[in-house]
Amino acid sequence: MKRKSTVTKELSVSVTMLGGFSMEVGDKVLTDEINRSQKLWNVLCYLIVHRDRTVAQSELIELFWPDENSANPVNALKTLLYRVRAMLEPIFPADLPPILSKRGAYAWNPAVHCTLDMDLFEELCQTGASARDDESRMEAYRQALDLYRGDFLPKQGGHMWAVALSARYHTRYIEAAKAYALLLEQHQRFDEMVAVAERASMLDDLDEELYILTIRGLVALGKESAALECYQRATDILYRNLGVTPSEELRALYARIMDTEGDLETDLEVIQNGLRETASRPGAFVCEYGFFREAYRLEARRAARSGNCVHLALITVTLPGGGVPELGALNTTMDKLLDVIVGCLRRGDVVARYSGSQYVILLPAANFEDSTMVMERIITTFNRQYRRNFLKLAYRIREMDLT
Repeated sequence: MKRKSTVTKELSVSVTMLGGFSMEVGDKVLTDEINRSQKLWNVLCYLIVHRDRTVAQSELIELFWPDENSANPVNALKTLLYRVRAMLEPIFPADLPPILSKRGAYAWNPAVHCTLDMDLFEELCQTGASARDDESRMEAYRQALDLYRGDFLPKQGGHMWAVALSARYHTRYIEAAKAYALLLEQHQRFDEMVAVAERASMLDDLDEELYILTIRGLVALGKESAALECYQRATDILYRNLGVTPSEELRALYARIMDTEGDLETDLEVIQNGLRETASRPGAFVCEYGFFREAYRLEARRAARSGNCVHLALITVTLPGGGVPELGALNTTMDKLLDVIVGCLRRGDVVARYSGSQYVILLPAANFEDSTMVMERIITTFNRQYRRNFLKLAYRIREMDLT
C-alpha cells in the first residue's frame, strides 16, 4: 500500500516597518493607513518582529495593558487577537493562518516566511561598513538609505518596545548617511553628497555633522549662497533646540564661505551696489559670531592706530536664581532681547549671538561710562516692555585688549 506524501504549505510575505507598516501577500497589500486601533497594529507588529519565538500571554498583557485595570486582561487579549486575525483573513489562505495559538501563548506561523525591510536595511549597512572596495560600499549604502523611508513604525512611537527599535534603526541610518556622504565626497560626487546629507538632516535636524557635510558639499559645488543659508539655518536650530554654539569646524566653514571669491568683476559700481546696506536700516549691525570676530579684529587695529576707546559687552539671560532657562522660554526671551538691543544701539555697533543664552556686543568709540549707560538702557527698556518676563538679564563690560 502506497503512503500518501505530505506536503507542507509555505508562504512568503514582504513586510515594511521603516516609515510605516505594510504587508504584501502576493498581489494583496495591507497597510496601517486602515482605520484600526493602534493596539491592534502594535500586537501584530510585535508578533512579526518576534516571529522566531513563542510569545506568552503574560508578556503581551504586560506590554499592552500595563496600567489598565482590566477585569479580565486575558479575554481582552483574546478579543484583540481575534480582531487581528479577522483583519488578516482576506489576504491569507484559509489553510495557512499567520498567527497560531498555543497554551497560554501566541506565535507567528513559521510556515509564513516574513522578509522585513529593517533586516535587509541592517544587512546592507553592515555590507557598506565592511566591503573592501569603495564602489561596493557606496552601492550598499545607497540601497540601505533607499530602504529607510522613515523611522521604525512611527505610529507606534508611544510604546517602549517600538521606541527602542526606532532609536536603533535611526542611529544606524544616520551613521550610514554620514559614511556614504564621506565616500561621495572622496569621489567628488558632491551633488549626491549634498542630497544624502540634506535628507538625513530632515530626519535628524539636531545633528551638526550632517550640516557640516551639506555645507562642505555646497562649497565644493560653488554654491556659497546655499551654503551660507544652510549654516544660518543650522546655527539657529542648534541655538533654539540645544542651546549650544556652533563648533569650531562649523565656524571654520563659515569663514571659508565668507573668504570665497566670486566671479571676476571689473565694474566697481556693481561691487558697491552689492556691498551697500539699506540706508534706512536703523540700529546695530546684527551678524553671525564668526563675522563678529573679524569685525572685532578690524576694530582692534583701528583703535590701536587712532587711540580710540572700544568696549566689549556680554549680556546673559539666566533664571532668577542663576542657571540656564528652559529652551522654550529662553528662545522667546532671546528674540525679544535682540529687538531691544538693536533698537538701543547705534548703527556703528555690532551684535552677535555668542551662545544659546548670550549676546556679545562691540561698542566702538565708547568709554566705560558710556558703555555702562548703554547696557543699563537695554536692560531697563527690556524690563519695561516685557514686565511679565521672569528671566534675569545681566551684563559685563570690558575694554578691548589691543595687545
